[in-house]
This record gives sequence, C-alpha cells and structure tokens, in this order.
Amino acid sequence: LFIVTKLPMVAMNKDLVEEYLLRSLKSLQLDYLDLFLLHKPVGFQPGEVLFPLDQNGYLKLDMNTDHVAIWKAMETQVDAGRTKFIGVSDFNIRQLDRLMKIARIPPSTNQVECHLYFQQKELREWGEQHGVPVTAYACLGSPAAVSVFNGPKNMTESQLKSPMTEDDVVHIAKVHKKTVGQILLRHLLQLGVAVIPKSSNPERLKQNLDIFDFQLSTTEMAKLNALDQGEEGRKFFVSNLGKGYDTHPECPYPKCPEHRN
Repeated sequence: LFIVTKLPMVAMNKDLVEEYLLRSLKSLQLDYLDLFLLHKPVGFQPGEVLFPLDQNGYLKLDMNTDHVAIWKAMETQVDAGRTKFIGVSDFNIRQLDRLMKIARIPPSTNQVECHLYFQQKELREWGEQHGVPVTAYACLGSPAAVSVFNGPKNMTESQLKSPMTEDDVVHIAKVHKKTVGQILLRHLLQLGVAVIPKSSNPERLKQNLDIFDFQLSTTEMAKLNALDQGEEGRKFFVSNLGKGYDTHPECPYPKCPEHRN
C-alpha cells in the first residue's frame, strides 16, 4: 500500500500542519504516511467544519494563507519521519515557482484534474522541467461527479460529454481489445502522468491495473492528444468549492464558470 492523505483547507496554517498530520496518523493507525499533500492552495478559517460558511452562505476564507510558511512546516514533518514525501494539489505554475524558490524538499507531485479533454500540457511541461510530476484525479473525466457537482442545467452539451464516449477512444479500445477506461488511463501514462482512478467495483479496480501490457502507437497518441480542449475542457469549476472561493488571492484557476460560456 501507498498511503496518501491531505492537509485540509481549514488547516492551511504553519501552526496546524503537525496537528493535522498527527490526526491523520491516529485515524489511520499508522506511524507514518507515504505522501502528505496540501489539499488546495486556498485556506479557510480554522475550525472543525471543513467548509465553514457565513450567514450568507459564503466561505469563511483565510486571506493570509502563506504557502512558504506552510511548506517549511511540511518539510519538518519529513524530517520528523511522519511522512516520506510531501506534495501539493491544484497548484498553478505561479504558486509552484514560488515554492521551488524556497523549498529544501521539493514537492514530489502536483495532483490536479487531468483527462482527455483537459490534458494540462503547460503544467505537465513545467513539471517535467522541474521534477514535479502531475498526478491526475478525474482521469476518466468523472462523468457522474460532473453531473452531481455542476448540475446539467448549468453545463453545455460539450461540457457534459464524457471522454469515455469519444469515437476515437472507442475505436482504439476495440483495436487493443481493452476497455475505453483502460485506453484513457494508458494515454495519460504515456504522457508521463500518474493516474488515480476512483472505483469501488472489484472488476474495474482490476481493469485499472491492467494497462501495462500494451502500448498506444504514435498515431493513436496523436489522435488522443488532439482531443485536448485546454481550459475549456475543465470539468470541475471553482464554484464547486463554494461561494466566494474565487475571491481568495491564492485561487489557482484562471476563469470562473460564469465566464466560460
């Protein structure tokens, strides 16, 4: 097993890093983690409620979130043997550059949304240059989650479309006698991206691991790469995280959903 957990947004403070890591270790009944991530670049006001809201339904934000101080506190947890590796999630290049300038221990990964329609080319290239590989969540496009979080009424037909129904993906799957999910995962692997598909189905868990016995051709990779929609392919919008999230100075996203259509 490789155990990963995250520092929640209500603990994005240098003085809370050790407390919350120790909480995780106690809950998991472990002596150390394999990887400890900063969950998001945005900090909320500390407390036991993970998404604290004011009386108007807006997130209670900590506008003084200090990534440099938090990262130094994360590094001390590696020194203490409580985690082997530390990393980040949903950081943009500006935020990563800032960390790299001060990091004694660089981030081991940046976990972000990444899939056929949102291939994160610029972030992947930055990661390759700086030794911070991308880990992809939503690597199959998360068709069910997209509908739940965003609501079909608020999305265009293009935004609702799943990579798993894409004609080229279906065709390539037939050629290799693989599932469409296996093709999507293999595509990301060949782009140098680590994948963490979510599934509770034993058969699908097995299928997700069965992607190392074949190779997509240069032509197949080119066809799949051409389906990238850039920022327009993003499935998870800033509004998913709550009202007011985009007012935080460390909000990592370039656009809010209302500006996309």
